[in-house]
Amino acid sequence: MAKRPTSNFVCRQCGYSSTTWAGKCPSCDSWNSFEESVTLDSKKESSFLGSAKALEINDNWTDLVKQDQKDRIMTTISDVDLVLGGGFAPASINLLVGQPGIGKSTLTMQIASSVAKSKKVLYVSGEESVAQVGARATRLGAKQGNLHIVSSSSANDIAGEMSTGKYNMVIIDSIQTIGMAEVSSSTGSVSQITNSTNLIMNVAKKSGTTVIIIGHVTKEGAIAGPKILEHIVDVVLQLEGDRYGGFKILRAVKNRYGSTNEAGIFEMAESGLKEVLNPSEALLSERVITDGSIILATVEGSRPLLVEVQALVNESHFGYPKRASSGFDLNRLNLLIAVLEKRTKLNLSTKDIYINIVGGIKLADPAADLAVAMAVASASKGLALKSDAVVFGELGLSGEVRHVSIVEKRINESAKLGYKHIIGPKVRPEITKKIKNCQYHPATDIKSTLNEFLRK
Repeated sequence: MAKRPTSNFVCRQCGYSSTTWAGKCPSCDSWNSFEESVTLDSKKESSFLGSAKALEINDNWTDLVKQDQKDRIMTTISDVDLVLGGGFAPASINLLVGQPGIGKSTLTMQIASSVAKSKKVLYVSGEESVAQVGARATRLGAKQGNLHIVSSSSANDIAGEMSTGKYNMVIIDSIQTIGMAEVSSSTGSVSQITNSTNLIMNVAKKSGTTVIIIGHVTKEGAIAGPKILEHIVDVVLQLEGDRYGGFKILRAVKNRYGSTNEAGIFEMAESGLKEVLNPSEALLSERVITDGSIILATVEGSRPLLVEVQALVNESHFGYPKRASSGFDLNRLNLLIAVLEKRTKLNLSTKDIYINIVGGIKLADPAADLAVAMAVASASKGLALKSDAVVFGELGLSGEVRHVSIVEKRINESAKLGYKHIIGPKVRPEITKKIKNCQYHPATDIKSTLNEFLRK
């Protein structure tokens, strides 16, 4: 008699597992986050040393690495291949996540269309009918040929089709709609997502099929579903940006086959997501020179990028001043305001302060500190920075300007776009000697920097 599936309770926030349900997770302290997870029974493996087989060592591992690089599936979408580290690895499980309406299905259809020119691709939709997916494929210019579309929500059926080995790539849209008949819980639950992904992964590794799984994110921006999902897959790609406009940024949050330091920049067009060849120029094309406007030299992955930081400072008409930011961490903004008040004697305690990063860009770069602080000070005093000046640098609690990474690329990108003055932390003399057609101004602390560059 077959053993019944066993169940336990898993926290959907952190992945903590327990045999009993609890109202509060003891690991991450989140409430009502436990969901029942059913684990399918597998053959019990012997734990005796005598039954174990010796490992077979392969000394030709360098040749296998070279073959793996050769067998990678290229998309011909340069930014996607860049983020992946040279295309999709064979038999890899790739998870693409992002907010609803951000362009996940559009991007995967473009990838499918490109790959289908030379390889067989299966697009599985659990949310839309074949006609709906086909309409999107037609709009994006995808030809039928090697691209096959099917509507299914059964992980068993998908795994069965993958096991035939007919397809080089399978795209599943989305994992939250896929389930297994053996698991009694509802579609989208922890147990369904975990067991379905494990089944698809096992079949993909055996058949050599590359799999792209589309997933959703929570309202907080975290990947929806169990935390273990991120550990199961080989690559986690995150598509960020404003769903209503601006740039879309593709990052590799996890990549077993390449670097996680690269980023692809796209914009939505009628024909789908389009690569932005010169994002800095596009972001600054509509800039208006005024107080509170500062140009920041940041990086997306290893790519330098110039973005406009806007600040608006008004007198507060309420008892508690309002602080809001778009594209910049609010807690970091409050810290920078505190540094400005303490180190420069600016009175900001009675002011409403708003920060906006133009173009829908979300900044996580510590080098944005100096630009944001100068933008707030500029808007507060009504003094504008020179129109041909670029700023970058991290701020410490003492008001000092600290060193940041990838300095040379920031400087070169600024000089290339015609900016004459670059304000940043102290750098090595050999770097400043290479600077042409512009002047580098080393900044030591926020007070002296404001006094020098924000004057009438």
